Amino acid sequence: MLVVITAVGPDNVGLADPIIHYVTGLGANIAEIQMYDHDEEAIFAMFLRIEIDGQLYPSLQTALTEIGRLKKLSIRVWSAEVRRESPRVAICTTYRPEPALAVLEAMHSGEIGATPAVMIGNRDHCRHLATQFGIDWHSIGGDKGEADDERMIEILDEYDIDYVLLARYMRILPASSCWKYAGGRIINLHHGLLPSFPGIHPYHDAHAVRMLTFGATCHFIVPELDAGNQIIHQETFSVEPGTKIDEILRVGQEINEPACLVKGLKRVVDGEVELHFHRVVPRKGS
Repeated sequence: MLVVITAVGPDNVGLADPIIHYVTGLGANIAEIQMYDHDEEAIFAMFLRIEIDGQLYPSLQTALTEIGRLKKLSIRVWSAEVRRESPRVAICTTYRPEPALAVLEAMHSGEIGATPAVMIGNRDHCRHLATQFGIDWHSIGGDKGEADDERMIEILDEYDIDYVLLARYMRILPASSCWKYAGGRIINLHHGLLPSFPGIHPYHDAHAVRMLTFGATCHFIVPELDAGNQIIHQETFSVEPGTKIDEILRVGQEINEPACLVKGLKRVVDGEVELHFHRVVPRKGS
């Protein structure tokens, strides 16, 4: 069984050793290990990907939870294999409903073999979708749309989420949140082609340099904003010279972006790709 372990907490000494010693004592094969020391935030973060006998998974969870309590670390133990047939997905939104709606319809039809466990919004513009599909909705935004990132993590843990889907969720996740759900568990829809058009106005940026092909990118989240090496799927469309930006935005937002997110999430849920050392690779055996 392939297992992902993340540990995040206040920086201190001797945080990694008990985790590593325990998993190696189980006879685990460490396939990937990364450690981060965010000095400016005084945050320690560690990520492990290990291979163990599946029968050891429950005891691994129990033991690492206790280590986390003793070391004041937020530790999560997760494996995609536990709910491979129907992983639990949290859908996070801000304004635009089209990507989230496309994903919900794809799950409802069986095109994507996953369960929409909860919807989270820093704005309430997509609450009606949760009502329409009978899904719990949680608002985590303030009056100006600022997000309560700690509350988001609490909700993800409460609903036992496998994958966090940022369906045009227009807030940047802090590094601590990224590492708590690291290892290819946070999937983002960017409304432009990466790495060429990052930022918040990719349609306008592409239009300004007279591009005739526009697109969207579905990628895994790592702390570096809109980094280019984590691309899961890209969806494009072409326009005629002189096409107005309003028409480009309409096609991109209403048609292309939803299609991109559905295909990208499906690739992850179907186990076609994984994230290793911040790069997307084909999953073994796929």
